[in-house]
Amino acid sequence: MSPYKVNPELTLSLTFQTEKEKLTWRDRFPAYLTNLVSIIFMIGVTFAIVFGVIMYRISTAAALAMSSNPTARANVRVTVTATAVIINLVVILILDEVYGSVARWLTQIEVPKTDKTFEERLIFKAFLLKFVNAYTPIFYVAFFKGRIVGRPGDYYYIFQSFRMEECAPGGCLMELCIQLSIIMLGKQLIQNNLFEIGIPKMKKLIRYLKSRRQSAHDHEEHLKKKQRYEVDYNLEPFAGLTPEYMEMIIQFGFVTLFVASFPLAPLFALLNNIIEIRLDAKKFITELRRPVATRAKDIGIWYNILCGVGKVAVIINAFVISFTSDFIPRLVYLYMYSPDGTMHGFVNHTLSYFNASDFKPGTEPNDPGALGYNVDVCRYKDYREPPWATSKYDLTKEYWSVLAARLAFVIVFQNLVMFMSDFVDWIIPDIPKDISEQIHREKVLMVEVFLKEEQGKLQMLETWKEHEKKKEEISNNQSPGLSHSHRGSSSSVYSQRVDV
Repeated sequence: MSPYKVNPELTLSLTFQTEKEKLTWRDRFPAYLTNLVSIIFMIGVTFAIVFGVIMYRISTAAALAMSSNPTARANVRVTVTATAVIINLVVILILDEVYGSVARWLTQIEVPKTDKTFEERLIFKAFLLKFVNAYTPIFYVAFFKGRIVGRPGDYYYIFQSFRMEECAPGGCLMELCIQLSIIMLGKQLIQNNLFEIGIPKMKKLIRYLKSRRQSAHDHEEHLKKKQRYEVDYNLEPFAGLTPEYMEMIIQFGFVTLFVASFPLAPLFALLNNIIEIRLDAKKFITELRRPVATRAKDIGIWYNILCGVGKVAVIINAFVISFTSDFIPRLVYLYMYSPDGTMHGFVNHTLSYFNASDFKPGTEPNDPGALGYNVDVCRYKDYREPPWATSKYDLTKEYWSVLAARLAFVIVFQNLVMFMSDFVDWIIPDIPKDISEQIHREKVLMVEVFLKEEQGKLQMLETWKEHEKKKEEISNNQSPGLSHSHRGSSSSVYSQRVDV
């Protein structure tokens, strides 16, 4: 009888727990729903903050325009742009940390089956939230600012009080360049460099002070020279390579998505990476514990994210060139409307006429004689019919010609760049030819070695069988009794050898 007794209640409870760990889709549905609602809510928070910054820009511009200080009135656009970009940068830095923690919590409540699945889901959520957080203000300036403003006499207002802001007379491309440069350089300098070195040092100092306070009671042990592993215990634990990859992916987005508006972005990214290589080396050696080495086949989901960002960058740059800049309107004017084949008269071609008497009540200027004379007709940047036309202030055929040319450019540019990238990918293989030949040669040699081993085993087996047959023939020539006993012993030896 076994000295150990089995408790049936304990066995039943363990079986119940094992069955409960197998989660079904009904068990995971609340977590998935929570993930969906939380991500939509976080994206809505980002949009709300961007809308708040837009309201700040509009109200600040209106307040400075009515200021009694002539310097403030002369620098309204520069002041509003600079302060709004700094606010956007601070908000992006704060929300990045918040979204990283939220993404980890949302992944934990999903209870993924494997560590690889957990890491991939965490990376996807964190990248989605940080992508929206980092690029939403830039998308607004590039594609929305100055396009939903209306026209003189029929402007669009927010809360019936604030008129939508417009771009500078030269367009929004310069403002996009300023905003992109400040956000990119500020994010790299503050978050990627200062935070990476400063936060581990602060945590290391706090951990050191705590350990010193605890060891103050035992003075002899405190004075004793510590081992290397005891010193390394005061360092910050290694949190994985996900933050490092995320920095590079966000930087890659800044470099590629809007490179048409900020061509110096790759140069600044290169300089930042040269500095960050040394900072990361110092951080990994002196500020973090030694990471546990693990094998990886490739970079995982990051490769798919890089490919997706690269394809989206082609489309976004096509829209920036065609819609944000004046490249397409200039070409249309040069080849369709220029009387002498030059750009002379382009500005006049892009301006429309407006009769000052067509202002709606309450929207006309407060002091019409501020210029010293009455203004009957003014000009504004748009393609609209003049007030003396039968369908006044309607969009002209020039507007539709420019729009068609812009859309055609987007389609041609996108397909041409995609074709060139696929062609280069086909011409230049991922693995060089000499390395692929060497790998093939190694595989052939391995197959030959295995075949030789198998042939050697077959030859040994055939030789051993022939030797056993000779032994059986010799035993058959002997006496029946001895032969019978010898055959039994030889068969037992044979069976043992076969088993071995």
